[in-house]
Amino acid sequence: MESLIAIGYLLGLTTILAGVLAVASQKLKVYEDPRIDVVNDMMPGTNCGSCGLPGCRAFAENVIAGNIQPSGCPVGGAATAQLVADFLGVEAGEAEPMVARLRCAGGSNVAIQMAEYQGQPTCRAAASVAGGTKGCRYGCLGFGDCDVACTFDAITMSETGLPIVDPVKCTSCGDCVRACPKDLFEIVPMKQKLFVQCKSVLEGDGMLDFCKVACTACGRCVADAPQGLLKMEHNLPVLNEELLSLQDSNAIKRCPTGAITWIEGQQFKSLMNRPKDVVSKS
Repeated sequence: MESLIAIGYLLGLTTILAGVLAVASQKLKVYEDPRIDVVNDMMPGTNCGSCGLPGCRAFAENVIAGNIQPSGCPVGGAATAQLVADFLGVEAGEAEPMVARLRCAGGSNVAIQMAEYQGQPTCRAAASVAGGTKGCRYGCLGFGDCDVACTFDAITMSETGLPIVDPVKCTSCGDCVRACPKDLFEIVPMKQKLFVQCKSVLEGDGMLDFCKVACTACGRCVADAPQGLLKMEHNLPVLNEELLSLQDSNAIKRCPTGAITWIEGQQFKSLMNRPKDVVSKS
């Protein structure tokens, strides 16, 4: 008899708790717009974070909330933006085309190796050994971590061991930025024509013993550029992005090494003849 009473108490308590949980689930239920799933399915699904949000679902939530425009996804491009806009009945918006650029021109033809590296053939592994074996401690190590990381096959390695970015394929997702242990990639506006292909902060011609195309911090480009467009910071010319409309190629004309370039179409151009060969130091 006592056991039946105990069982009855347990059944009653279970019923009461189940009821409480059912009421609580309804009271505390968080409404989620069903359109989020639809928009999320329209997204590329890379969850790369190039939109500035944790992933595609977060992007979908913010688009529906009106915090950002559909064009805010650089990976999806104009087609995806229009698809989302048509579904939501909003304007797709216009996004500034962006592209990844490499802050190094020091390939094997112009930059020396101080030693031979034998180990795992990745930039990150090589960089962990005293920063790598390249004479310039700021330069690209050339093992192609960025190429491997690029989801969109927009990077290929040149014969001189430098990554080449295809602007047509590049979605500015930032995979290469995260993969490079030397922090040499930057995501910049496609309309930016002036670009400094060097990240060395050393000053003077002594740097040329290690890389013939290094910036020597001479400041000629700053003097020749439209006023305010360039300034020297940490021995490197820095572009004022708010004055991109003032860009012209005069800034590169007197650069003694070709460290600052002018981009025409997909090509970096310098108004000087870069040295073809460098004698390696033993």
